[in-house]
Amino acid sequence: MRLPQARLDQVLDRFREIEARMGAASDGSEIVKLSKEHAELRPVVEAVQAVQRAEQERADLEEMISGGDTEMAAMARDELNAVSERLPNMERDLALLLAPRDKDENASGILEVRAGTGGDEAALFAGDLFRMYSRYAQLQGWKVEVDSVSEGEMGGYKEIIASISGDGVFGRLKFESGVHRVQRVPATEAQGRIHTSAATVAVLPEVEDVEIEINDADIRIDTYRSSGAGGQHVNKTDSAVRITHLPTGVVVTSSEKSQHQNRAKAMKNLKARLYDMQRQALDDARSSARKSQVGSGDRSERIRTYNFPQGRVTDHRINLTLYNLPNIITGDNLDDVIKPLIAEDQAARLAQLEDEG
Repeated sequence: MRLPQARLDQVLDRFREIEARMGAASDGSEIVKLSKEHAELRPVVEAVQAVQRAEQERADLEEMISGGDTEMAAMARDELNAVSERLPNMERDLALLLAPRDKDENASGILEVRAGTGGDEAALFAGDLFRMYSRYAQLQGWKVEVDSVSEGEMGGYKEIIASISGDGVFGRLKFESGVHRVQRVPATEAQGRIHTSAATVAVLPEVEDVEIEINDADIRIDTYRSSGAGGQHVNKTDSAVRITHLPTGVVVTSSEKSQHQNRAKAMKNLKARLYDMQRQALDDARSSARKSQVGSGDRSERIRTYNFPQGRVTDHRINLTLYNLPNIITGDNLDDVIKPLIAEDQAARLAQLEDEG
């Protein structure tokens, strides 16, 4: 594909500028900032240089072929074919690095799963989804830590919020945000009728402290005694924490055993919620020009259906249907859904890069 030369030059110039400034910088915070940008740009620069070397090698081989030496030309032709086959993939990989990307791609994430329509069955389905993501996180080597939970009367969860820590969590799970629908015969259904229930999933990037500032005067912190299903007390002291952000009305809770830890977790989740509101506002502003709906971030959008009688999973955004529900709902084969979504998003970003070029 055709790569925008101006963009390549811009990346190389910026990388050289950062290296020069890192050598002269003495301020700690500036060094940290420059080091972070340097690490982000390094793979792009290495890819640019690799493409440039391959292009130069191709030009040298073409010159050798036209030089008149028959034996040398035959050898060069074989090498030229190999370089020509390798170069398009190298250019595509570079284009993906250059394409507009989510700056939170590598961030850890906060996962929120809530039962929707369907009563007890919706809560059971929310539990299935949370176990699916927990297993998937385990397979990726990520750490899952529950921040807040409200259990369903018959099992599952009315709501569960967890932090998932690791490299690239948000980039892989961000397309899971939306309404997930299940079609199956509930365990409580005596007539064997198929019911449709739903749960909502939200995946938020976990933000650094420097990115969101919260004024103490803008929040109200309450403590209370958390309880589980049926009113059974989980804690005997008022250790659960509820924080209300007064300007926006956003409410977050954390209900583990330690009040100190609950306050820290609730503040972290509040920052993630406020940051996500900013992200959604930007998405809304760009939505009219968006070519792909994969990353729309619309929490009310029905994105996927899990049909148990047919063993079918359908992602409605990319018209993907898979007959592998048992292994997907366990989390073992969730990548069968996630990877096509990422590929669709990459295609949209490459198209945007070509438009800009």
